Amino acid sequence: MQLKGKTAIVTGSNSGIGLGVARELARAGADVVLNSYTDSEEDHALAAGIGSEFGVSARYVKADLSKAEEARALVETAGACDILVNNAGIQHVAPIDEFPVAKWDAIIAINLNSAFHTTAVALPMMRKAGWGRVVNIASAHGLTASPYKSAYVAAKHGIVGMTKVVALETAEEPITANAICPGYVLTPLVEAQIPDTMKEYGMSREDVIKNVMLQRQPSKEFATVEEIGGTAVFLCSEAARQITGTTISVDGGWTAL
Repeated sequence: MQLKGKTAIVTGSNSGIGLGVARELARAGADVVLNSYTDSEEDHALAAGIGSEFGVSARYVKADLSKAEEARALVETAGACDILVNNAGIQHVAPIDEFPVAKWDAIIAINLNSAFHTTAVALPMMRKAGWGRVVNIASAHGLTASPYKSAYVAAKHGIVGMTKVVALETAEEPITANAICPGYVLTPLVEAQIPDTMKEYGMSREDVIKNVMLQRQPSKEFATVEEIGGTAVFLCSEAARQITGTTISVDGGWTAL
């Protein structure tokens, strides 16, 4: 229980990578605050289930991270933040000259701006506590690019850059800031895309995964949410106290190409 007594806020954490990270932090003993833009019974039950399973405090706080005031209020409502995991994100694919302005604005707001707002409120809490970890979930697209993903790539490159700035501003303090850069991760959202892609290409599930979805991922295997969560736990450990301002790729070799 290496993180016992620490409070972790994980944005966009009622499914997918965020939920996987929250579960692994709870497994390591951290109290967790889950978040998304919805406010359903299922959301609160999910938090309660994590609390019961791992014997930690777990709660759910609604916040629409496209809005600066709600992103800041999320951290304020939590009341404490030793570990901040900025994970919330959305995606849209289109050529630049056809990219809807509203989609661009939403992606930049949720994927990039929200991390600025949550970090700005969390850092004073970390300084007061005398310890802190900022873990930003970037992407392989924070280090490289793909066509038709201009807003996502711009936001994720921005997250990597901001991570470096936070690390430099806290370099002489017991606070670190790092970015995890996943490749393709098998989340419910990705799983749901597989049947349609099979129909589109007339391929088997195995061929679609290997030759279409994981075309740029040399391992030809999805990363798992547990692996991303485990990486986050490591970055929060004392073994990682001198790791700051860098990126850790969990991408099956994608960015080695």
